[in-house]
Amino acid sequence: MSMRHLLAKSLAATDSIREYMAAQEKKSLLRFLTCGSVDDGKSTLIGRLLSDTKQIFEDQLAALERDSRKHGTTGDDIDFALLVDGLEAEREQGITIDVAYRFFATPKRKFIVADTPGHEQYTRNMATGASTADLAIVLIDARQGVLRQTRRHSIIASLLGIRHIVLAVNKIDLVGFDHGVFDRIVEDYRQFSQELGFQTIVPIPMSARYGDNVTGRSDKTKWYSGPTLIEHLENVSVDEAAAELPFRFPVQYVNRPNLDFRGFAGTIASGTVAQGDEVVVAKSGKSSRVRRIVAHGGDLSQAVAGQAITLVLDDEVEVSRGNMLVSPAARPQVADQFAANIVWFDEHALLPGRSYILRTETDQTSATVTDLKYRVNVNDFAHEAAKSLEMNEVGICNISTRSPIAFDTFAENRTTGAFILIDRITNATVGAGMILHSLRRAENIHWQSLDVGKHGRSDLKNQRPAVFWFTGLSGSGKSTIANLFEKKLFASGRHTYILDGDNVRHGLNRDLGFTDADRVENIRRVAEVARLMADAGLIVIVSFISPFSAERRMARELMADGEFIEVFVDTPFEECARRDPKGLYARALNGEIKNFTGVDSPYEAPEKPEIHLKTLGKSAEEMVEALELWLNERDIAEDQYDNGGGI
Repeated sequence: MSMRHLLAKSLAATDSIREYMAAQEKKSLLRFLTCGSVDDGKSTLIGRLLSDTKQIFEDQLAALERDSRKHGTTGDDIDFALLVDGLEAEREQGITIDVAYRFFATPKRKFIVADTPGHEQYTRNMATGASTADLAIVLIDARQGVLRQTRRHSIIASLLGIRHIVLAVNKIDLVGFDHGVFDRIVEDYRQFSQELGFQTIVPIPMSARYGDNVTGRSDKTKWYSGPTLIEHLENVSVDEAAAELPFRFPVQYVNRPNLDFRGFAGTIASGTVAQGDEVVVAKSGKSSRVRRIVAHGGDLSQAVAGQAITLVLDDEVEVSRGNMLVSPAARPQVADQFAANIVWFDEHALLPGRSYILRTETDQTSATVTDLKYRVNVNDFAHEAAKSLEMNEVGICNISTRSPIAFDTFAENRTTGAFILIDRITNATVGAGMILHSLRRAENIHWQSLDVGKHGRSDLKNQRPAVFWFTGLSGSGKSTIANLFEKKLFASGRHTYILDGDNVRHGLNRDLGFTDADRVENIRRVAEVARLMADAGLIVIVSFISPFSAERRMARELMADGEFIEVFVDTPFEECARRDPKGLYARALNGEIKNFTGVDSPYEAPEKPEIHLKTLGKSAEEMVEALELWLNERDIAEDQYDNGGGI
């Protein structure tokens, strides 16, 4: 073959590839997930879809045949579940642990499918898969019918905004393709789900193992006249309305490479934007017009939801990461208090009053669950009173953020109405939330500016405000040392006040018990009072067990830099139990007192306290001398800094 013919053939192949890629780009995309109880056949179904749509290469098929002989559960047949159960632990246990994503396509549509776990302890993983899905395939074993986990996953799918359900009654072959069994399961599911807000529920009898009604119609279910699974997935009309929603453009980056260019980069969450359109900065309300829409490959006249672009505006308005450019005719809400659904992921319970990091599409701020209104029973949708949320539980909460955020309700916009909660110490994602509505009080309460400030009050007292936060086990000597420390400071002319754990529980916190949730709220209230007293210019001495490091960090962050001084009164448990000044340890060890710190409730010792008092073999007076020395050295250092001498 001549060089000319080879070149012509190569060019033709290149053109074919380009045509193929162009055709793929024009196809619509459906994101869906499979969910249900353990061993209902979720992974097998996805494996069957991948195989029947020719998404498996010959070498993959050969490997699958080998793995089926080693790990499979289908005898001599290929075990399609092994295509998706990629983790060795999953193959050994025969279950899906993580969320596995797979891509496949047919001539009509592209698909991204999430295979989610069936075990109850992995419900949080199912919520992850559901967060971006448009449709859910709920699998039911025809022999088992509607189970608890079927209900749980359906309710979570509803909470996460999924409105289209395929009710896949799988393993229909194991009940002899019985029409009556299928009808009973469909009726049970429809009765259960009638209040979940699904727009469509399409029931399909199938056998994922043998392919009945998956990609081809089965001769064994002549009584079924509906679509096959792949027919329905190719043709279902999901909410392709992101472009029809109001314009939302979360700013991810301010791009300023030189003095002549200032653009705002991000991905359009919803709606459309065109050159010349008026846009509004969500948090400030300032307006401008779009001068340019910069994208990869050149400027655009218009952009739609899902496109990554940079917007250049006519005016030098202030917009930073975490803000949004929005439509002036339909602005999002901006508030620092709102109600939300929360799915809890972490093994440590959600506790009202504890501070977390709240992260939205682009924004981030400190947040506190101010009220757990109720827990949702994900088996029957009942509302149950609760003081905490355990792992995999769902609850309705009120949330307060340190600074206002811009958002839509989750029902209006799944992108701008969702958030995650992050643990402040471990940086682990501990929960996912869906915003229901802002709280009216967030709109009615405004900070009142005062003419007399902290500096004026502290100058009048000739002292610097401080919060000495004493923490340690019961019986460690906190109250004794704190009381003696205040006497010394008072005698030297300092203005002080002690907040003692027992005393505060007689008044401000008399309604609180000793559960983890109550302990968190106890410290939150005391920290707020200490902050107000420091604002009055006082030296505040707080003497509380305060067992959780998260709450001590929350208290620290309420204060100005350098104002919070953590004092760890370090006395071993055995010594505290030996002293037992109130007889509490003996009762706790006998089981008469529950949730006692150090016995059946944990104490998280400070890792880097400003002052570490090791009390064994030392008197309270020696401890106070160490405190006075630290305070005097701090004041001298700050005086030098204030006078320009540095430290």
